[in-house]
Amino acid sequence: MKKVALALATVAAATVFAPEASAVPAFARQTGMACSACHQQHFPIINAFGRAFKAAGFTMMGSQEKIEGEGLSIPGVLNAAVLMKARFQKTNGTEAADNVGGSTTNSGQWQIPDELSLFFGGRVAEGEMLKVGMIMENNMAAAGALIAGIRVPMVVDLGAATVSVIPYITDALGPFYAYTESSTGVTRGIRWAEHRTDISAHQYTGIGAGQTSGLALVVRNDMGYVNVSKFSPSFTYGPGAGVGMTSTAISAAWTPTLAGWNMIIGAESLSGRSQKTAATAAVNTTGTGFDIQAHGELAGMEAGVYITAANTPADSTYGEKSASTVGVDVTVVPHTLSLGAAYRNGKKAGVSDNAVTLTAVYDLFQNVALHANYSMYSGDAYTNSTTAIGKTGDSLFTGLLEAAW
Repeated sequence: MKKVALALATVAAATVFAPEASAVPAFARQTGMACSACHQQHFPIINAFGRAFKAAGFTMMGSQEKIEGEGLSIPGVLNAAVLMKARFQKTNGTEAADNVGGSTTNSGQWQIPDELSLFFGGRVAEGEMLKVGMIMENNMAAAGALIAGIRVPMVVDLGAATVSVIPYITDALGPFYAYTESSTGVTRGIRWAEHRTDISAHQYTGIGAGQTSGLALVVRNDMGYVNVSKFSPSFTYGPGAGVGMTSTAISAAWTPTLAGWNMIIGAESLSGRSQKTAATAAVNTTGTGFDIQAHGELAGMEAGVYITAANTPADSTYGEKSASTVGVDVTVVPHTLSLGAAYRNGKKAGVSDNAVTLTAVYDLFQNVALHANYSMYSGDAYTNSTTAIGKTGDSLFTGLLEAAW
């Protein structure tokens, strides 16, 4: 199986700060390959080559110097990258009289930096059958813990398939952070557009986001993969930290090529009860999801089609929510400009909550991009005077500058 470089990516949340990997060139340094080798259309969407690199535990190397000996094979340098994001957000709600100069997004608000993160990633060890890699995300902007997430895939290559054991923690990216190849938003860190809850049912319901500590077992071959993870909805690290991982996350995906389109057809399930901290009562971590990703061409232009559905019951820690989304992202100027649109049909506690989103990504360089998302909301959640209308309004614009080096 051919493996090429991956620059794991994500984009900032539409409503709350969360450090996430995005268009970071740490892996490009390790492999000596351009970031575009592993990305479909634009960051953070990964193509088949990038998925293969991820499946091999981020261990592939190019011409970069190695330090090798008996039982040792590591890069000559620790590969790192910095990511900075600056964004402007505008909602059309009513600004309070004593809020001056953009103290809320209703009058327009600059968020600089929206994100400032330091990443390390690459090979830890490689032998004939066993490969060990890592990616670590470190927060340099928000108060609190330095580490925002880490996972260490240990991959056994059996020829016809790989079997991976992946310990992981994340402060925001959810129980499928350990492993997914989908860019639909199954995990918060890999989604095709900025407004995550508007273009992904998994993000709307919450099953694809949140604090998580876990241990995953992943089996993968050319036809797909299965990921079974025991987890707790908590973010803890340090000697003796953590609580019992008594919840279960399962995802399974079929990855065929159909009529020239590279597909990922997946299903996700969360079950069980776990504590968030040792001092809190256990919560139900229950929900289900389904997603389809198709990468191919429309009218000779590179394109992605993204379909998701998800549901969480009232007794779940995520609350009673359901949604389905469909989105299309088309590259109208190769390697430069992509335009997209998405529709969400959602409900919170039985109240309709719908969205139409328009997206644009303009790549100034492979590692510098401008993003624009505009979402328009409708449904009972916005016509009922006791809810959001008049406070945050029924539209959201986000303009974002993203740069990584």
